[in-house]
Amino acid sequence: MAMAKQKMKEIIEAQPDDASYEEIIRELAFERMIEKGLNDSRDGCVISDEEMRHRIGTWQR
Repeated sequence: MAMAKQKMKEIIEAQPDDASYEEIIRELAFERMIEKGLNDSRDGCVISDEEMRHRIGTWQR
């Protein structure tokens, strides 16, 4: 937990002084999505490009 808190502090401190609450939240969420994607990749939880194209195709119906 301490690592998560420290990472959040670093992201917040890296934002400009005039950053809005929404901008900071967006940066925190973006960092979390990247971290989750990298963890999924390391764990082998991935799908092929072909499977992704198929899934996206079903959204457009």
